Amino acid sequence: MNFDFEKTSNQHIALPKKSGVELLIKREDQLHAFVSGNKYRKLKYNLKEAEQLGFKTLLTFGGAFSNHIAAVASAGYILGFKTIGVIRGEELYGEIEHNPTLRFARDHGMQFKFVPRDVYREKTSEGFLNELKQEFKDFYLIPEGGTNSLAVKGCEEILSEDDKNFDVVCCAVGTGGTISGLINSSKPSQQILGFPALKGSFLHEDISKFVAKSNWNLITDYHFGGYAKINSELVRFLNAFKSDNGIPLDPIYTGKMMYGIFDLINKNYFPRGSRILAIHTGGLQGINGMNAFLKKKKLPLIQI
Repeated sequence: MNFDFEKTSNQHIALPKKSGVELLIKREDQLHAFVSGNKYRKLKYNLKEAEQLGFKTLLTFGGAFSNHIAAVASAGYILGFKTIGVIRGEELYGEIEHNPTLRFARDHGMQFKFVPRDVYREKTSEGFLNELKQEFKDFYLIPEGGTNSLAVKGCEEILSEDDKNFDVVCCAVGTGGTISGLINSSKPSQQILGFPALKGSFLHEDISKFVAKSNWNLITDYHFGGYAKINSELVRFLNAFKSDNGIPLDPIYTGKMMYGIFDLINKNYFPRGSRILAIHTGGLQGINGMNAFLKKKKLPLIQI
C-alpha cells in the first residue's frame, strides 16, 4: 500500500495532581489526513490482499457520517481502486451536498447504493451479497467498520515496544476490530479496556472470535444513549479537553472514551500510580456533520 503516513506519538494529558495516575494519548489520528487512526490500521492488510488478488473495486457499508466510508473512499482514490459504498438510509440520496462525509466520499470517486434500513440489516446475508455481486460484478468486500481477521492483524501494530510499560490501554469500540488487535499485542501485565459507542451486549462474542487472552473488559456506561448520540455535557467536555490539551476528539468514539476515562479517574477506579494509554482512533472528519446536527438542535458546537 503506497501512501505516506506519519509516525504516531504519545502525548501527556493534563490531570490534577491529586488524580494519582498518569494519562497519555497515542495520536493515531495523525497517521494520515483522511485514512487516519484505526481506519488505516484496518485497511492496511485488506488493501494489500485486494491488490494481490487482482481486484479493481472495493465495496463496503456505512452510515451517513461513517469514518469508514470516508477512509475507504480516500484510500481507493489514492491507490487507484474503484469504490462502492452501500449506505444505510435511502433518504440520504438527496442529501449528499449537505452531508460532509458523503460529499467527501463522492468527490474521491465513491459510487453509492442507498438502501432502506431494513434492507441494510441484511448486509451480511448471502442473498443480499449475491444481489450486490449481480449488480456490481467482481469486488473485494470490506465489512462495515472494516473488521475482519486482516483488520485485526493491522490493529495489532498500534502498540509498539515503547508502550510495554503502560498498565492500562484504553480504546473506543465500534465493531471490535481495534480492541481485538490491542488485546492480541498486549503484554500479560496489561489490562485492555474498551469503551463501546453502541448499546448492546453482542460485542463480547464478536471480540472473542479474534482473541484468546482474558486481560480485557468492556466499560459500557459511556455510550451517551447509543451510536452517534450526543448531548451538551459531552460537547462541553470535548471543547474543554481541546482547550486544555490542544487535541481535538471526535464525538462518536474517542470523545466518549476519554469522557469515560476522566470519570473513572475521578471515581478512583484506577489504582494510584497507574500509567494509562488511551488510543486516539481518529474520526475527526465526522465533526462537521455532527456540528450541522447540533446547530439544528440549537446546541453548543464542537470546536475544530
